[in-house]
Amino acid sequence: MSTPPSADLPLSGRRILVTRRLEQSGALAEQLSALGATVLTLPAIEVAPPEDPADLDRALRNISGYDWVVFTSANAVQAVSRRMNTLGLDKAALGRVVAAASVGPATSEAFHKAFPGAELRLQPASDFRAEALAEAFTKHSVRGQRVLLPLSDRAREMLPHALRALGAEVDVVIAYRTVAPARLREGLATHLRDGLDLVVFASPSAVEHLVTAAGELVRGLPAAVMGPVTEAAARDAGLDVRAVAHPSTAAGLVSAVVAHLDRTGPQGGGQERS
Repeated sequence: MSTPPSADLPLSGRRILVTRRLEQSGALAEQLSALGATVLTLPAIEVAPPEDPADLDRALRNISGYDWVVFTSANAVQAVSRRMNTLGLDKAALGRVVAAASVGPATSEAFHKAFPGAELRLQPASDFRAEALAEAFTKHSVRGQRVLLPLSDRAREMLPHALRALGAEVDVVIAYRTVAPARLREGLATHLRDGLDLVVFASPSAVEHLVTAAGELVRGLPAAVMGPVTEAAARDAGLDVRAVAHPSTAAGLVSAVVAHLDRTGPQGGGQERS
């Protein structure tokens, strides 16, 4: 996806590689493209079902026994929705008998698409990550309440610990696994040969998968990242982090990319490797 270069567009002539899955990168790619960038895609994550869905199935079949269900990603929303469809469960229960919480706008949008008519009771006002969601819960009395937390197999322990510290009874279930797509190294090598200004990462898992697959090709790669957790993972992996989204949204990431590339000038960010 690209727009013909124009001197009036701040990202004109820039080549930006997005590592999000195609179905999740649309808004970001459109915004970057509208600003003149040539947007390339190389998904670093594929989503797979849990190896054993028994715990997830048990929780979903007993959803009315929970006070809250908490979603920390659009992937978690979609995984729960698909599994409820497979099990033939009443998805309206998420809005009728159990309160729902979301970590941020992208997750909330996925929730409303997956569960039409359901209400979200809680979302952080800003800083859309687990820490802010935990802080938002301090304004609600959750002591003694049951919380269902459907996560990926690589999720951090921060949010379950925080909710338990508030007195909640938290059930963590694996709703999906993140796995690396095939041929990541070859895909990155091809894009590097043509030159890149930035590579965009939206999660620590994307960083980890690309590093594992591409090895030394990743070191020193100019990166733009979605928030401080992904920033830490990228820096630890040896990437050259040049832009960090604040807030952790597609719009925040676009603003950070534009601010960085405007500073570097027409040829400042390009990278080519043999």
